[in-house]
Amino acid sequence: MRSLTPAAPSPPLLDVLGARWTLDAPVVGVAWDEDLAGFGLGDGSVAMARAEWAGAAELEPCNGGLSLTPATALPPPVSRQRVHQGACLDIAALSDGGFLTGGDDGRLIRTTENGVTAELENHAGRSIGWVAAGAAGWNAAAVGRQVHLSGRTRQAIDLPAAVTALAFDAAGTRLAMAHDRGITLWTPDAPTTVLRTEGCPVSIAWSPDGAYLVCGLRENALHGWRLASGGGGGDIEMSGHPEEPRSLAFSGDGSFLASSGAPGVMCWRFDPPAGRPPVECGLPSTRLPVCRVAYHPTFPLIAAGYRNGAVLLCQPARDDALFVKGAAGGSVSALAWSADGKRLAIGTDGGEAGLVNLPGQLFNFARSSRPADARLQQRSPIP
Repeated sequence: MRSLTPAAPSPPLLDVLGARWTLDAPVVGVAWDEDLAGFGLGDGSVAMARAEWAGAAELEPCNGGLSLTPATALPPPVSRQRVHQGACLDIAALSDGGFLTGGDDGRLIRTTENGVTAELENHAGRSIGWVAAGAAGWNAAAVGRQVHLSGRTRQAIDLPAAVTALAFDAAGTRLAMAHDRGITLWTPDAPTTVLRTEGCPVSIAWSPDGAYLVCGLRENALHGWRLASGGGGGDIEMSGHPEEPRSLAFSGDGSFLASSGAPGVMCWRFDPPAGRPPVECGLPSTRLPVCRVAYHPTFPLIAAGYRNGAVLLCQPARDDALFVKGAAGGSVSALAWSADGKRLAIGTDGGEAGLVNLPGQLFNFARSSRPADARLQQRSPIP
């Protein structure tokens, strides 16, 4: 185990190992196409960038620790493409490369790394508020009370109320479509089914193995379902959030669910039995609660974004933290790890975008089921 305790307070990791850009438009979402990050913006643009460039800072092993070579060159400007007339409302990474966006102009657009765009659908006079792309090649776009699916075939699914969230499972073969009073599940070769809940879902998360589906409710609570035959059946009720849990994320092994909407990150255990009281981690802020969470795909490590723009890394059941980004730039509106866990993308509603390299050597976690095997050094308080 390697300590991260510095000899003196250090700047946030974004300032040491990353890059940031001011985009002059709110970041509404971010997605990763391998090592390329795509930011959907409120002015209808997609901005694309990488966390590595010639002259970027580097970490290298040295005498049992790590040696930092500071950056010798500024990061290049982002590549930016205007794809919507109006705002981009959601973004997802396509399984065969590029980014899928929906906008308030009713257009569904594919954008590739070289800036080539293609209009896939056009629902003139309406908005595409949510998009999703699955690993199996299915794509989904929500238009009011309909979800339009494309892949092996095209179809439209009518729902009882307007869509409030979309999410494919890890395999990309099941789609959860949230709406008032429930979630409708779609699979390619079976009728849709409805999972009922009291209240209106505002976020969705699948466990990595697809055994659990959880939604955050507008009523400041979580509702979950055991879907796998070995899950024991029944619903799971989880309450205690002061605000709406609009961001949810499962750990890579499915043992924890992190949720926003509280002074600190709420961590719910999902190694059976599920639904036990949560533990809290990070630095609690009574005035500026957590608004975005993203779980590392491998390590027991959570990225937490706050309403004042700060981003930190924390671990379940621990109160220490490592600062990635200081407070500035508006509320954190987008937060996502790359699939390999080596990079973190950050966006704010004030128009800041950032990418930071976080190689595994920086943390040196043991790969076990223990919730944490290394400590993070607290850098500075959050108000």
